[in-house]
Amino acid sequence: MRSYAAVDLGASSGRVMVGRVGPDSLELAEAHRFPNRPVRVPEGLRWDVLSLYAGVLAGLRAAGQVDSVGIDSWAVDYGLLDADGSLLGNPVHYRDARTEGVAEQVWATVPAAELYAATGLQYAPFNTLYQLTAARETRQLAHARRLLLIPDLLAYWLTGEQGTELTNASTTQLIDPATGDWSYDVAARLGIDLKLFAPLRRPGDPAGLLRAEVLEETGLTGPVPVTTVGSHDTASAVAAVPATGERFAYICTGTWSLAGLELTAPVLTEESRAANFTNELGLDGTVRYLRNIMGLWLLQECLRAWGDPDLGGLLREAAAVPALRSVVDAGDAAFLAPGRMPERIAEACRASGQPVPGTPAQITRCILDSLALAHRRAVDEAQRLADHPVDVVHIVGGGTRNALLCRLTADACGLPVVAGPTEAAALGNVLVQARAHGLVGDRADMRRLLARTQPLTRYEPRGDAERWREAESRLATR
Repeated sequence: MRSYAAVDLGASSGRVMVGRVGPDSLELAEAHRFPNRPVRVPEGLRWDVLSLYAGVLAGLRAAGQVDSVGIDSWAVDYGLLDADGSLLGNPVHYRDARTEGVAEQVWATVPAAELYAATGLQYAPFNTLYQLTAARETRQLAHARRLLLIPDLLAYWLTGEQGTELTNASTTQLIDPATGDWSYDVAARLGIDLKLFAPLRRPGDPAGLLRAEVLEETGLTGPVPVTTVGSHDTASAVAAVPATGERFAYICTGTWSLAGLELTAPVLTEESRAANFTNELGLDGTVRYLRNIMGLWLLQECLRAWGDPDLGGLLREAAAVPALRSVVDAGDAAFLAPGRMPERIAEACRASGQPVPGTPAQITRCILDSLALAHRRAVDEAQRLADHPVDVVHIVGGGTRNALLCRLTADACGLPVVAGPTEAAALGNVLVQARAHGLVGDRADMRRLLARTQPLTRYEPRGDAERWREAESRLATR
């Protein structure tokens, strides 16, 4: 067996996990977990990337000797470096308000339909393309000589080497998903200098060795390589879906829900654009054809507003609330910003003429019913738009701990749901490292190993499809 450190950074916390991989074994243990708390400063919302880097170093120290390190994180955000390689300020948070109204500016130069045909990316106000357009006149961007996405920035600090990992680059809206290369025409028309980006890397590529100073800080004995993984955490999570065939849908759950299919080619039709599906790149040239849904962010924000009550007790109370009494559109950008989430959910229900949830249990049930309904819509539409039917839905990530959400998703989709693994992004990260070092084979081998070694729970649908159709019709007539 060999050991691999997976640095896995989410929007609310980071962790360093240690995976031990053998011919027929896969074990994962947490070495260190640390908070990821954005900071609001006068100029806007920023990531505390220095605190994150300190957490990574502390995690590697706690991990002990490993054979390799891989890094994954959330998508779209970046740090800017000057000519000396120094960071020009804390990276801007994707929930910052600077991109409001920017998409319309972009579409005036590259119409939305042309942009989708060239990049395959769904509209989201925080896509890197819109962030760069918003930053166009800033002194910081004018002085920048390099742009590194968050996992690549941390890898650079660990190794001194720069690169741009492809699965994460595909979320910038500057990659052509059909070629796996930059969309040079889009960048040129919008005045974006692609020379800001370091050369592209793919999962499995070497990303350098830990610097001597890092070895001293962490107590590790070199050489310790950093291996490129699917550095977008969703790419790593999809790599860890324990599917036994190709007829599956996945839902990567956490702060966001990413619901869709694994395909061999992008879907770039106008109908796909209108349905707001994205074509992001995955392991081995696959396409992650999916829709972004607000996810457990809705519940996380409510819990914060309620003073962090006991979640287990709240979920038990929510399970006793009548089903589908009120639902909201869990993909609505109106829920993107933090703050006042219980009130905003209540206001959305009132505006649509539905009963207004008043208690934490009622609001929680509204959120979970709404998420399951959004999962249903995404899975159904993805199958139709891609002409790719599925027999099972795999839920991976933090939402696997929420049995009520998993059961409601099975009911809503009318398909069996297999929940697990919970730490999918970290497991995918570890397995790509192990594959790069010859310990496991292709994606099918990785998934067979996951299915044999990870705890999975199966939920069968309970045949109440008409109630879900009726609830969906309420949103369709808003």
